[in-house]
Amino acid sequence: MSNKVEKKLSKDTCDTFCYDEELVERVQPQMDRVEGVELVFKALSDATRVKVAYALTLEDELCVCDVANIIGSTTATASHHLRLLRNMKLAKFRKEGKLVFYSLADDYVHQLISTALLHTQATVGQGVAE
Repeated sequence: MSNKVEKKLSKDTCDTFCYDEELVERVQPQMDRVEGVELVFKALSDATRVKVAYALTLEDELCVCDVANIIGSTTATASHHLRLLRNMKLAKFRKEGKLVFYSLADDYVHQLISTALLHTQATVGQGVAE
């Protein structure tokens, strides 16, 4: 590794190992609160599912066929992604005759998608954080 690369890598780490014991003891017990949150982000880590979830922020509910056309997929693909979102408690559905309509599970999911979109739009052009 060249010196230039080594210097760049070392800028984002501490030069010595030390920690604030009081701070760690205060924060560490709260780590259990985030257990399971990664599953929400895992469900939304797929570009197609984010598109589906975003479409559901734009309309109160959508038929599976409408979702398929909106995202440019087959109804089987749309249904698969909607089912995953439903299983992760991010979406809910109702049947009306032969049609199935999906909506976001609650306002928190709507806020999550909207906030992520705002964050992405705000950081466009700023590049990746160094």
